[in-house]
Amino acid sequence: MSTEPPKLTSLAHGGGCGCKISPAVLREILADLPSITPYKDLLVGAQTADDAAVYRLNDEQALIATTDFFMPVVDDPYDFGQIAATNALSDVYAMGGTPILALAIVGMPINVLPAQTIRDILRGGQDVCQRAGIAVAGGHSIDSVEPIYGLVALGLAHPKQIQRNADAQVGDQLILGKPLGVGIYSAALKKGQLPQTGYRALIDSTTLLNRAGTPIARIEGVHAMTDVTGFGLLGHALEMAQGASVGILIDSQRVPWLPDVQALARAGHVTGASKRNWQAYGHDIKGRVIEDVLLRDLLTDPQTSGGLLVACRPSAVAAVLEAFKAHGSTACVIGEVTDESATVTVS
Repeated sequence: MSTEPPKLTSLAHGGGCGCKISPAVLREILADLPSITPYKDLLVGAQTADDAAVYRLNDEQALIATTDFFMPVVDDPYDFGQIAATNALSDVYAMGGTPILALAIVGMPINVLPAQTIRDILRGGQDVCQRAGIAVAGGHSIDSVEPIYGLVALGLAHPKQIQRNADAQVGDQLILGKPLGVGIYSAALKKGQLPQTGYRALIDSTTLLNRAGTPIARIEGVHAMTDVTGFGLLGHALEMAQGASVGILIDSQRVPWLPDVQALARAGHVTGASKRNWQAYGHDIKGRVIEDVLLRDLLTDPQTSGGLLVACRPSAVAAVLEAFKAHGSTACVIGEVTDESATVTVS
């Protein structure tokens, strides 16, 4: 008598980028580690919590290196593989680079999941990499208690076109490349409360490659870029503000949302990671979210394979929006960079 394999999400204590260690706990863990000895060709290291490391190979090429992996955010193995691979490649695009190679990171409960399920996860990741024009050229696998999948992703860019998260300038406009709400959707999905239309919107968003980052990096007047993932919009905007010692003003009326996200949040489909995010960095946030708990839950919602967040001169906005549109993203201006110091304000 055959039995159905367990749901992937039932095997994990968290899912997607909601698995990330809280920013506060991460700071505590890293606090006493020695700083990186200066290397003249290391253009981007860990100092500003950027999306990837960047190492200059020569005057024309810099190597972008990143790794990203997590536990299932959905039960369909092929979709899980697609989402995890799209998310990992996003860090290369967020630095303004072009992916060249990926390696798979695989941890699976071998005695619990059938080989076909694991094969489908890997196939989802390979198909995404094929769409990005690169190969999954190898990797590493272990037998683990919870299912884990992701990629090491490598990319290239011109050293002068690297986009850090720490170079926003006062007066810049802030553009977001994807709607928010992935964490809320995943919480509803785990409770069987996400309708099929919502699931389709979830997959469409999380498997859309952030390829717009490559041409955006070449637009004159683009100063900073990152992607919005596990720390939510407020957390990644705060990293941008702290890195450049500027303020960021977010207009909550202009922030795009996945369909019915507010209703799902009101119904209680909020992740624990959202609460942990606020506890970690809420003291550096001002404005409406102090009193508006629903808005706070929405803006701290952990995004898996979220959109790019771009800071650019007003004169560059039209070109940035056009680049997003050309790569399938419906982006919009959600705020601006101010002369306050290292804080985010929500209006």
